Amino acid sequence: MAHHKSAKKRIRRNDRRRVINRDRVSRIRTFIRKVEEAITSGDKTAADAAFKLAQPEIQRGVTKGVLHQNTVARKLSRLSRRIKALAA
Repeated sequence: MAHHKSAKKRIRRNDRRRVINRDRVSRIRTFIRKVEEAITSGDKTAADAAFKLAQPEIQRGVTKGVLHQNTVARKLSRLSRRIKALAA
């Protein structure tokens, strides 16, 4: 348990940030899941539309510091590759 005033404040702040970051990551996962569901259904137009909505949301995870830039790049690359494969 923290004893200093600044340490107690840091604990309160960390708790608030944890909730916000958890919600952000959950929102990103939801967008990714919608894209993956569209891909598994085989509907390229729906997958494209879902991907266009998901892309800025996922990128925002980098700017907010909840996801690493390389992780986001990898996820977007893999999703776009799977969408491209639907056309073939």
